[in-house]
Amino acid sequence: MPLSTQLEAGEEQYVLIASLDNARNLSNILKAIQFKDHATFLATSNGIKVTVEDSKCLQANAFIQAEIFQEFSIQEDSVMFRVNLAVLLDCLTIFGGSAVPGVTTALKMCYNGYGYPLTLFLEEGGVVTVCKINTQEPEETLDFDFCSTNVINKVILQSDSLREAFSELDMTSEVLQITMSPDKPYFRLSTFGNSGSAHCDYPKDSDMMEVFQCTQTQTNRYKMSLLKPSTKALSLSCKVSIRTDNRGFLSLQYMVRNDDGQICFIEYFCCPDEEVGEQEQ
Repeated sequence: MPLSTQLEAGEEQYVLIASLDNARNLSNILKAIQFKDHATFLATSNGIKVTVEDSKCLQANAFIQAEIFQEFSIQEDSVMFRVNLAVLLDCLTIFGGSAVPGVTTALKMCYNGYGYPLTLFLEEGGVVTVCKINTQEPEETLDFDFCSTNVINKVILQSDSLREAFSELDMTSEVLQITMSPDKPYFRLSTFGNSGSAHCDYPKDSDMMEVFQCTQTQTNRYKMSLLKPSTKALSLSCKVSIRTDNRGFLSLQYMVRNDDGQICFIEYFCCPDEEVGEQEQ
């Protein structure tokens, strides 16, 4: 890759270097969590986790494993910084995100450490562009304390079926009500919009249901405004895991296959809508 010769002189000073032959494998994942301006990057030897949050009620995490990158080098146990996500995406698609078969934008992403900008080297068709994006002091991200041992109910669905449900439910509803139960209706999505109530039920033996592990009946409501950003991830994904814990917190984990067939994960955490939690369900 031409970029491999671009940095040799000063490469040893970078605390993080991550290279991709196809920048779309990063930009597509980041677009799926772009509902606020800024994102926090946390790099470890396992890869990069990118976190976006809203109002202490919603958190989205995109996981890009180290194996996804053609080159991944980190000189510290962990590297953390905050960056403007919109600016980063503009840079990653600076060549227009070409959809021409066989034409991809190569990326080399480098970071010198605290206080330094994030440097992107982008190459397409022999043309190299260098972008430097100011980084900020990373803010502490929320700990939703979503522990697998506290998970009460879990289903894994093929994403097509959930996309279909979202197209049929009334999006004028302020909340999405999720019922998960070992008994009928098993897994139900409900909305309460301008045209009345709407329900979408999934039998536990449905072809679209890959895993059904529900131990007790739970009905929780979540603000639709908080869940809408996750539909970006849903549109990219092939499977989705839906889990609720003993507090009613919701985890939506999307399995996304990139242009090269590799698997990445996007996870959304959402707290229940307490205003209606005590109302009749």
